[in-house]
Amino acid sequence: MLRNQTMWNLAAITPIALAFCLVTPVFGQSAADCAARADRAERDSNSVMGGAAVGAAGGAVFGAIVGDNRKAAKRGAALGAVAGGVNNTHRKNQTYKTAYDACMAGS
Repeated sequence: MLRNQTMWNLAAITPIALAFCLVTPVFGQSAADCAARADRAERDSNSVMGGAAVGAAGGAVFGAIVGDNRKAAKRGAALGAVAGGVNNTHRKNQTYKTAYDACMAGS
């Protein structure tokens, strides 16, 4: 009777022990790994110069329409370049933060 009970216990425990042995442990990323991944994501996003160029073009068009002269177009281009560069810098920072947080969360 005791021998049958031991066999049943062994038969119940063996699949559980086997499952624990076959499951590979999942380790979290280190802060340095996540920083490298986030830096790569930031570099892959648009450049600040690209944002400034798009902003300058948009500002020049807006300045030419509103001001109806070259001086207004130049002023609009300058303001658009600054605004586009700042906006793209902010977007790059947000990309870094999002990638870092996602990595640290384990996804």
